[in-house]
Amino acid sequence: MHWNSCEDDSHLASTLADAVAHDLQTAIAQRQHALIALSGGRTPERFLKQLGQRELDWSRVTVTLVDERWVPADHPRANAGLVRRNLLLGKAAQACFVPLYADFPTPEDGLATVSRTLASLDWPLDVAVLGMGEDGHTASFFPGGDHLDAALDPRGGELVLPMRAPEAGEPRITLTLPVLVQARALYLQIEGDTKRRVLIDAVHGSGVPIGSVLDAAPGLQAYWCP
Repeated sequence: MHWNSCEDDSHLASTLADAVAHDLQTAIAQRQHALIALSGGRTPERFLKQLGQRELDWSRVTVTLVDERWVPADHPRANAGLVRRNLLLGKAAQACFVPLYADFPTPEDGLATVSRTLASLDWPLDVAVLGMGEDGHTASFFPGGDHLDAALDPRGGELVLPMRAPEAGEPRITLTLPVLVQARALYLQIEGDTKRRVLIDAVHGSGVPIGSVLDAAPGLQAYWCP
């Protein structure tokens, strides 16, 4: 893991946006297109706003999500809504957005449809930006998740899987570990001393889900601020 300490959340957002924009620009220059997966929650808001202000040919960028609550896009807890409100504005609105939610009662019901949609994209990801909870979950890899072992299987062949867990709230759908760690650039954005300690403990084998990502992706770039 490569560690990047920032002064505060504004500095983190700007620095991370610069790094991600550079990766997207490189992908566009080399392959004419870029594919990025983004995370939800409150932490990414400043970063998403900063990224959306970077000068890119956004018409050549496809944006999807690392994971999603199984709620419609207009639901206040939808990650899709977070991305639309904070990133896909101005020139960045030219990007193609591919959600992980489909209009089915459950993620299990919608899994085949979402999988087909994702399979049509140009994999692997150029960039994936992860977050992390204080319980050590990342994406929807929650401790106690009903499909956690399958989602963390480094040899698994699924792009996405449903996930239900005691601490997850709504049912979820998530990209799997192999899909995330195959990204050409993999980032982790965290804030606060508690999450820093959780991440350090994971490095030393605490057994939380983020540890599986660290094991599989030693080149991960962690961005942290107090």
